[in-house]
Amino acid sequence: METDELLGLRNLGKTSAQWLHATGIHTLDQLRQLGPVDAYRAVRARGFNASKALMFSIAGALQNVHWNELDPGYKQQLLEQLEGQSDIDGKPD
Repeated sequence: METDELLGLRNLGKTSAQWLHATGIHTLDQLRQLGPVDAYRAVRARGFNASKALMFSIAGALQNVHWNELDPGYKQQLLEQLEGQSDIDGKPD
């Protein structure tokens, strides 16, 4: 039986890996190429009810850190990228 490369990554469990597989992402390289925001968007586009925690989990997996340990500024950048480069509440910081 083939080893699931995504299951070996930090922060990604069985459900997350299945969602990513359903979008055509099967390897770490594919995940890296897409990045956390586009991978998350792909999962959501397939109709899966993933929270933004998945995006942070993917980002952490790519850096080999727990997603709660991601730099807050980086998390904010991901959120801004997800929302189309705009501030979430529409107000400047």
